[in-house]
Amino acid sequence: MGGRPVILLVEDNPDDEILTLRALRTAHVSHEVVVARDGVEALDYLFGTGRHAGRGPGLLPHVVLLDLKLPRLDGLEVLRRIRSDERTRLLPVVILTSSTEDRDRIESYRLGGNSYVRKPVDFGQFAEAVRQLGLYWLALNQPPPRWWGR
Repeated sequence: MGGRPVILLVEDNPDDEILTLRALRTAHVSHEVVVARDGVEALDYLFGTGRHAGRGPGLLPHVVLLDLKLPRLDGLEVLRRIRSDERTRLLPVVILTSSTEDRDRIESYRLGGNSYVRKPVDFGQFAEAVRQLGLYWLALNQPPPRWWGR
């Protein structure tokens, strides 16, 4: 992992992945971005299982950007499992989704999501939203001490 702080981007749509990565670069976010393309892969990364076996689960990302509509395991179930494990319970999770469903927003907060951001359709608006996310979650927010999940 090179020692740089990590953002875990959980996104199955290749176009949204490219836009998010481009927006992060445009915002000069220097964190390493690890992309998981479905919910199972996200949990494997977080807990050091599957193709991420051997990766220490104590090495948590700085923030998770989590889409809701994912193959194999949806984002709400990923969030539920993150919050149910002591190692990841306090991990900042930002829901970054195109869902406009009130029930998705309510359930995301009920399950412990830290923020819910709808993806704007326009790239300029999307880039600005990601810039603001980066500013808040990566520069201003004070996360729990790094020892909390070990």
